[in-house]
Amino acid sequence: MKPADLGLPEYGRRRRVPGLRREELAQLAGVSVAYYTRLEQGNGRNVSAEVLAAISAALRLSDAEHAHLLHLAKAKPPKQRPAPERQRVRPALLDMLAAIDGVPAYVWGRRTDVLAWNDTASALFGDWAARAPRDRNWARIVFLDPEARRLFADWKSKAADVVGQLRLDAGQHADDPLLAELVGELSLKSEDFRTMWAAHDVKRKTHGTMRIAHPLVGELTVRYETLTLPGDQDQSLETYHAEPGSASEEALRLLASWGADAANDWSAAARDQA
Repeated sequence: MKPADLGLPEYGRRRRVPGLRREELAQLAGVSVAYYTRLEQGNGRNVSAEVLAAISAALRLSDAEHAHLLHLAKAKPPKQRPAPERQRVRPALLDMLAAIDGVPAYVWGRRTDVLAWNDTASALFGDWAARAPRDRNWARIVFLDPEARRLFADWKSKAADVVGQLRLDAGQHADDPLLAELVGELSLKSEDFRTMWAAHDVKRKTHGTMRIAHPLVGELTVRYETLTLPGDQDQSLETYHAEPGSASEEALRLLASWGADAANDWSAAARDQA
């Protein structure tokens, strides 16, 4: 099997033999190169069926080949883990988001999931309510939604922020099955994600400036502030504002006045510009 068969770029030194390198297979399977090397050498103690399933999926093994791999590895049966508890936003925070509706603001949590937002945030970034709950996720939006590449004028900077945050989450919640599923999905579907993920950059988003090419009000520059919420270190409040007196401030004011109507028109306008 060649890297191109799995959507991986071929780069680096000339290959002496065809097939995937260890680091490429480990990347697709969502495990470290060191851990995969130990497995390959027969030194992986108590390897789980979940890890072997990820390797089988990366290699696209048949059912018979997968069963043979399980037999060779003598894998431990999958643990019956409880489903990850859904993160919830405190009612007082929901009230606060509604109270500051003139300011784009939202709450996001683990895996860059968007948990709650106000109408102005939807008017600025798109209608999150129209997305399925699993798709209210910045990583999926940035890497899998073509509209995101048009919305963020500096798409690479936004993408790097998202990957850096996922790396931080992976360090803090290494056993999160939903995070492993998300990384595996993005690795298979996005070459850009694979490249950025392989860099192992860790980054906590705090504050900065962002340029947005909005389908309704044109290009604007906004400043953002990210505040970790007391009582839940896995949740953050993010707000956006523009320089006082600027054209960007006026654009935000227009979006705030349109509110839910702007959010409803956002996707249609974006498609028209595609």
